[in-house]
Amino acid sequence: MKIQLKKGLLDICVLAVLTEEDSYGYKLIQDTKDIVEISESTLYPILRRLEENKYLNSYKKEFNGRLRKYYQITDRGIKHIYDFLDEWKDMIKIYQFIKEKIKNE
Repeated sequence: MKIQLKKGLLDICVLAVLTEEDSYGYKLIQDTKDIVEISESTLYPILRRLEENKYLNSYKKEFNGRLRKYYQITDRGIKHIYDFLDEWKDMIKIYQFIKEKIKNE
């Protein structure tokens, strides 16, 4: 899969998980592992980029005597997901068109 496309999909997968509840790095990796493999070295740059773009906020909360960084999706992040879904409607149409043309060959 092209790297830019995959990068965008990973961003959306992370944001989608955060629509259910605030979460932290390790849990985000676990919550996405059935659909896509994200390593820590991939996840944290994604989280920084999403935060820089104001798609999510972060805060620290104590857990077992140490601070854990949690991430929370913003309204802008939710809008970004819906924009992505709208764009993919067109991609699905193109995919189906190509598949039909190949089938007819």
